[in-house]
Amino acid sequence: MDANSTSYRTGGGLDIRRTATPCTPDVLTELVRDVEHRRGGVLSSGMEYPGRYSRWHLGYVDPCLEVAARGRRVTATALNDRGRVLTPVIAHALGEHGEATAAGGTAEVTVPEPGGFFTEEQRSRRPSVFSVLRSIVALFSSDADPHLGLYGAFGYDLAFQFEPIEQVLERAPEDRDLVLHLPDAIVVRDRKRETCLRYTYDFTVPASFTGDREGAATDGLARRTDPTPAVVAAETPAQPEPGSYARIVAEAKKRFVRGDLFEVVPGHRTYGACDSPARFYEHLRERNPAPYEFFFNLGEGEYLVGASPEMFVRVTGEPGRGQRVETCPISGTIRRGADALGDAENIRTLLSSVKEESELTMCTDVDRNDKSRVCEPGSVRVIGRRQIEMYSRLIHTVDHIEGTLRPEFDALDAFLTHMWAVTVTGAPKTWAMRFIEQHETTPRRWYGGAVGAVGFDGSMNTGLTLRTAHIRDGVATVRVGATLLYDSDPDAEERETFLKARALLETLALDGGPQAAGRETEAGPGAAEPEAAAAGMTVLLVDHEDSFVNTLADYVRRHGADVTTVRHGFDPALLDELAPDLVVLSPGPGLPADFDTNALLDAWTGGDSRCSESAWGCRRWSSTPAVSCARSGSRCTESRDKSRSTAANCWPASAGSPRPGTTRPTRRPPR
Repeated sequence: MDANSTSYRTGGGLDIRRTATPCTPDVLTELVRDVEHRRGGVLSSGMEYPGRYSRWHLGYVDPCLEVAARGRRVTATALNDRGRVLTPVIAHALGEHGEATAAGGTAEVTVPEPGGFFTEEQRSRRPSVFSVLRSIVALFSSDADPHLGLYGAFGYDLAFQFEPIEQVLERAPEDRDLVLHLPDAIVVRDRKRETCLRYTYDFTVPASFTGDREGAATDGLARRTDPTPAVVAAETPAQPEPGSYARIVAEAKKRFVRGDLFEVVPGHRTYGACDSPARFYEHLRERNPAPYEFFFNLGEGEYLVGASPEMFVRVTGEPGRGQRVETCPISGTIRRGADALGDAENIRTLLSSVKEESELTMCTDVDRNDKSRVCEPGSVRVIGRRQIEMYSRLIHTVDHIEGTLRPEFDALDAFLTHMWAVTVTGAPKTWAMRFIEQHETTPRRWYGGAVGAVGFDGSMNTGLTLRTAHIRDGVATVRVGATLLYDSDPDAEERETFLKARALLETLALDGGPQAAGRETEAGPGAAEPEAAAAGMTVLLVDHEDSFVNTLADYVRRHGADVTTVRHGFDPALLDELAPDLVVLSPGPGLPADFDTNALLDAWTGGDSRCSESAWGCRRWSSTPAVSCARSGSRCTESRDKSRSTAANCWPASAGSPRPGTTRPTRRPPR
């Protein structure tokens, strides 16, 4: 056997041979392009957060098998000859939960509605499509490999199999609630170890499943699958009517008054044109790094592309031996500042907000309640409180919560007990989900569900389906919501939803297209740059040994001026040589006399200038080109006016440096 190959037997009796081959990260780039045309998925993390997130990248194309669910009907479909080898195994798993049928590489079962009584501790074991998934995982279970598993998307409507709620909105019969792939070739890039490996898997199915004397194997069979349907672009729908979301907020506030709800997270849809889901994914990763970045070709013309900031459920450790369950609810949002100082100010505002703190506290309390259903008594605890996470357009506050899974439960139990996160539903969760069903205009489909992997080693890693585009027929639907409380402002909450959608809509606009271009947000791509106020001017900046002269020069250059900086004491002949439109005297220690500034002013103005020695300010009158002087204790600027004498505007140095477009009141020097 090759040194890079290993074989093992699963809990269901299958023999698996895994081969690991080094490859370059470029393979993942090519894989992204392939996933645009064939079923597959790419998952990555663009964030480093010690103890929470690390950067990684994983992808696959041409999975051998697909598991999909529509309501309580589960269908397993072989996507190539390799998948057909596994169909008898999957049919066996489906048959444990109802009368299964199998023919032509497809196996199907409808899970009956559960009867009888279930305690809250048993609720995650109610018969559902997750019962089928549990049986499939058991067949392939092994701790020998951390990557093999089921990858894909879990739709919002799956929650109704856990929390029965009357459905008001009409569902299209072809809509799927679950799509999971079983890949047999996975590329994994470990950024910490700087490795990139391609894992390939071959399966041997024992005769007990196939009925043949020798069983069946995938060795030597082709991995490629059929291409998915070509995209035929449809017309992009109109954006939401202004005020429509605010009206939902107003209705929710009535429910808060009655005590029906403590908080609720309704959503609405925005739209953009998308010619290439693969290109959109790459642009989104670059512009909006997130811990759960993903691109799935789900087949049947459906794609999911997202950059979710929120972990849904992560389960690690050995099954039955105290597995760790983690979640990271997000609530509390504010826009990014223009720079680091603006970020700091906004973070201070966010952390000082009683409303934002209340939102996150409610989310965390509900999350702890969810964990307590399946975790060891006393093991549920908050290990991170109101921690700051920063994204391209937004700043969030995040809690980090963990618990220890009781030995009789598994990762799917942990997943179900949290379904769906309070951060996309509300509290009380069941009542919030009823409100959402009654007041949103369309089914959520994938929004508010989860994406990720169910590992055959008993692990799970999933992110909430947020900041996600559901792409079909060249139209990207981006659903967004806001966490509402009793004191929510309807208009402010509506604005927050569009702010959350902004990163995706701007990224969609990068690809051009007449429909996308018209929806760029203010100051987004393509916005007109303001005209430079000092374009074409030459400025001489005189340094008086202060610590900020280069920053001052940068301020002036931002307005389009050509700036030359010199130390004080230079030869006055340089004034004639450079012939500047404006001379700026930088602030410095001491007094102007310490630097003989009067001599410089006399050389520049021919002696017709007056500048007070006061530490408060200065004023000069001149019919010559304007001079801006900045002195110890004060800073002065002056507007040039060729037709009349001009006067400098002065202000105390403590007022800070002038900002573009800012005017200061003239301060008269003391007499």
